[in-house]
Amino acid sequence: MRYRMYGSVRKGLKIEILYGDQHVAQSPYILKGPVYHEYCDCPEEDPEIWQNVMSCPSQEPRITKDFTSFPTIDLQRMLKEIPTKFSQTRGAIVHYTILSNRIYRRSLGKYTDFKMFSDEMLLSLARKVHLPDVEFYLNVGDWPVEYRKANDTPGPIPVISWCGSLDSRDIVLPTYDVTHSTLETLRGVTNDLLSIQGNTGPFWENKTERALFRGRDSREERLHLVKLSKENPELLDAGITGYFFFREKEKELGKVPLLGFFDFFKYKYQVNVDGTVAAYRFPYLLLGDSLVLKQDSQYYEHFYIGLKPWKHYVPVKRNLEDLLEKIKWAKENDEEAREIAKEGQLMARELLQPHRLYCYYYRVLEKYAKRQASKPEIRDGMELVPQPDDRDSVCSCHRKKPLREDL
Repeated sequence: MRYRMYGSVRKGLKIEILYGDQHVAQSPYILKGPVYHEYCDCPEEDPEIWQNVMSCPSQEPRITKDFTSFPTIDLQRMLKEIPTKFSQTRGAIVHYTILSNRIYRRSLGKYTDFKMFSDEMLLSLARKVHLPDVEFYLNVGDWPVEYRKANDTPGPIPVISWCGSLDSRDIVLPTYDVTHSTLETLRGVTNDLLSIQGNTGPFWENKTERALFRGRDSREERLHLVKLSKENPELLDAGITGYFFFREKEKELGKVPLLGFFDFFKYKYQVNVDGTVAAYRFPYLLLGDSLVLKQDSQYYEHFYIGLKPWKHYVPVKRNLEDLLEKIKWAKENDEEAREIAKEGQLMARELLQPHRLYCYYYRVLEKYAKRQASKPEIRDGMELVPQPDDRDSVCSCHRKKPLREDL
């Protein structure tokens, strides 16, 4: 699988998906212009111009909702409270400061290796647009961390996370998984959101009329899926690929080999069940052309707010008691099921386009910066996160390239 790009560097490039030399599909994505090599350091100094070029939406409902609890952001309070309250108990907080479009950070806790994903996205964004001066704390662990309500004393503080929940107050960014996939797209790597759409398996009418699930044992409902599968193999093919949380169940339920993700789409129906938090495979399942049956969940990613049950996916109760009923419904209402699968795919394409993720990141940083009660600072223990050396790419910036003291 490879891509061919055509169009104008200034106006934007369209992407054609190829297998060998054969045309497979016209990608729904357009890389908005001006388009540079991913490692070119050519930020637009005027954020308004950049947002217009990127066709950023005027509103992001998830961002508006997340910031409702935080009319002002007290950086001094956060500096005192977060290292003791969250980093020692959770151990997965990264403290960032962005000043003059340069990124600094320090790790607060032992489990911050996933900062490599936040680093790469922030650096990539800073190469495209001049970022506001801002100081924030990113939770790179699985679970949200701030559960205090707005009327509590003291009230909640705005920690940024990759996953939110109905009972938490974290500000949600696109997950490390989907942002890394976006960056892989721009680097030309095929294991990304685009490649899913060129590998969606057989045509709808030729897909296996069963629901599929593969995954680790990271939630008890997944074990229940396997039991349902053993009892109803004509409706459901579910298997656990690895045991960690419920190792005592392996002998009873068995273990199945890993299945290549593209092979998922040989099946008409995909079951999406939470892992430790929201299952980060959900956007990839939507981008295929199978029908997604999604477990009801308290957890969400940044784009869930744009999805509607029975329009973009089929909802399933938390305890999965109606799963078999929903699979039977899909089998008996094939055209409706196919239409929901198509609508889900189209909406995921819209919400997960690379430019939408960049816009989302920028809007969160912008809104956060405007609510800071004091100026951000480079704190003790912070280090510069350097931009990659772009000597291997030809960079002729149409925008004025900033001078960097560290070059």
